[in-house]
Amino acid sequence: MTHNNRQRFLGIIAAAVVSMLPVAANATIARAVTFDEKVERAAAIVHGRVVKTESRWDASRTSIVTYSTFRVEKAMKGQASQELTIVTPGGSIDGVHQSSIGIPAFEEGGEHVIFVRNTAVGPTVLYADQGAYDVVDDGREKIVRPVASEAVRVDTQRGMAVAPEEARPLRAFEGAIQASMRQGVRNRMEIIQEKERQEKSLWSQLNQNRGLFALAILGIALATWRLLKK
Repeated sequence: MTHNNRQRFLGIIAAAVVSMLPVAANATIARAVTFDEKVERAAAIVHGRVVKTESRWDASRTSIVTYSTFRVEKAMKGQASQELTIVTPGGSIDGVHQSSIGIPAFEEGGEHVIFVRNTAVGPTVLYADQGAYDVVDDGREKIVRPVASEAVRVDTQRGMAVAPEEARPLRAFEGAIQASMRQGVRNRMEIIQEKERQEKSLWSQLNQNRGLFALAILGIALATWRLLKK
C-alpha cells in the first residue's frame, strides 16, 4: 500500500471511529494539528487581552464577521504592534446570531495566546480554535489552556480521536514555542545541508565518469545525425 493510499485508508478509519463516539450530533470533525506544526505555520504568536469587539455584516449581508482587537502584551513569534485586530466568522447583530463549531469567539477583557494567520481580509486565528488559548490566573501564576471546543479532533496518522492539549504555565508555554522554533531552524538547516550533499555527490559522480558521459553524449549526437541524414 502506497503512502497516499495508507493516509486515505487511515482517514476513513478515523471517521468511522469518530462516528461511534458519544459526541453531539452537530459536532465537527477536524484534523488534530501538532503544536510544532502550529508554531511553524503561524505568521505570529501573540499574548494579549481583548479590548474591543465589533461584529459587522459582510458586503453581501449574508454573513457576520467579528473584529476582536487585542492589546498585545508580548509577541512570542514575529513582530506585532501594540494592538492587533483578529477577524473571525460569526457574531451577533441586532438579535441575529451566527456561529460555527470550531471557530473561537472572544469577549472583551479576555486574555489569550493567539497563533495568527494572515489572510486577504486580515489576520485570523490559525487552524481555527486549535490556534487559540485562554490565559487564566490561578492565584500563583498565569496558566495557558486550549479554548473550549465542541469539535472532535482526529489524529489521521493513528486513526483515532485525541484529547485537547494539557494546560501549562505561561512561562513553560512560551518556552515550548521557543524550543519548537529552534528545532524548526535545525530541521531546515539539515534539509539544506542534505541538499548540498546530494548536489556535491552528483557533481562528484559526473567528474568521476565524465568520460562515459562524453561517450554517451557523442552516441546520442551520432544517432541523431544518422536519423536526420535519412
